[in-house]
Amino acid sequence: MNEIMNMKTQEIKQILYDLGADLCGIASIDRFDDAPEGFHPRDALPSCKSVVVFAKKMPIGVLHSPITVSYTIARNMLAHELDVMSVRFCGMMEQYGIIAVPTGTLGPTFQDPKTGRYRNIVSAKHSAVAAGLGWIGKNTLLITPEYGNMVWLNAILTDISLEPDAMLPASPCKDACSLCIDICPVGALGNPEMNQNACYAHAFRNIEGQEWTFSCYQCRTICPNCCGSRNEYMKPRTS
Repeated sequence: MNEIMNMKTQEIKQILYDLGADLCGIASIDRFDDAPEGFHPRDALPSCKSVVVFAKKMPIGVLHSPITVSYTIARNMLAHELDVMSVRFCGMMEQYGIIAVPTGTLGPTFQDPKTGRYRNIVSAKHSAVAAGLGWIGKNTLLITPEYGNMVWLNAILTDISLEPDAMLPASPCKDACSLCIDICPVGALGNPEMNQNACYAHAFRNIEGQEWTFSCYQCRTICPNCCGSRNEYMKPRTS
């Protein structure tokens, strides 16, 4: 018990940084009151008291390529790395008597019986907002001050009370900006929730002559907040 009490929030974060995380934040369980029924952290871990969210940045270079293979490789590799890190972290927490549960970077996904929408066990994006890592933009992507929307996320549920990070005050999306909405080839954006079926049918598909790739991410690339403050010089080319 003493070991558990001595585990500080910063120590928890440092473990994930040492495992390779680029960002890490903590959300207290009271910040999930609006979670959809069946997808609340306590639906997956009844004793959950804190949600630990961490991210890895995506290489900006993939946005400069006219083909989507490089983006797909980076996406898949980062998702795998995040899942490996989360399982390792959960195992390390057991040494301190802490229960920690991974939720998966890309899923598995479940269909919400009330809305028909597909959801992860717990939304990593909404958990990241609750943990003070960023905001959800009009393109439905998490936007961080450091890396813009070029991050992939993972959330871990824990049964210990950790000091939560302060939530960020306001979204960087300007009211008049509609770049991501206008560029979407299937009109999936612009409503309170993305049209999942339209987006997935267009972006997750086989292209003739090549293996499966993630074939569309225009809403990510065109965003003025794409790359964040640390990568200003690496913003995608406009011509």
